[in-house]
Amino acid sequence: MDILKQKIIEHGDVLSNDVLRLDALINHQVDPKLVMEMGKEFARIFAGEQITKVITIESSGIPAAFATALQLEVPMVFARRKKTLIADPDAYCERVPSFTKGIVTDIMVSKEYLSPNDRLLFIDDIIANGDAARGLVKIIERSGAHLVGLGVVVEKTFQSGGKSLREQGVRLEPLVRISSLSNGEITFE
Repeated sequence: MDILKQKIIEHGDVLSNDVLRLDALINHQVDPKLVMEMGKEFARIFAGEQITKVITIESSGIPAAFATALQLEVPMVFARRKKTLIADPDAYCERVPSFTKGIVTDIMVSKEYLSPNDRLLFIDDIIANGDAARGLVKIIERSGAHLVGLGVVVEKTFQSGGKSLREQGVRLEPLVRISSLSNGEITFE
């Protein structure tokens, strides 16, 4: 997506050789037109897969997942990172480290929203080390649902997340691949 690359160049902040902040586009402030274009592109990439639901992780994956679900005309489910007073006590739960947050959290999805009949499309914002994504994949596997694939807005190919998920057999489709953030410069593949 050339428009996404251009927006990343204009608004992305390289904080280190490993960290790209996209707060102005998808992680804190959301560019609605851009996000809707992402949803259209993910729907095109995964067309014909008979997807029954789009799934993501709270919170940065929600805009792109919502736009994709809207295009596919299916519900969207998101894994919560915080337990609430009204949370389902019988939820699928997985403990995952967060690369960007530098903490370990639990992600959970109510068993009510996943079934063996589901064909899920997992949409996320950025894949770096892939820990959170692997955690949600484990939840999907335990539910018996079929994971059709994982669409990510940005794959940082110089980190191991995408490679390890592909080695697990997950179909991973990024909208943009970044091969380096060295010297404060964004290098696209």
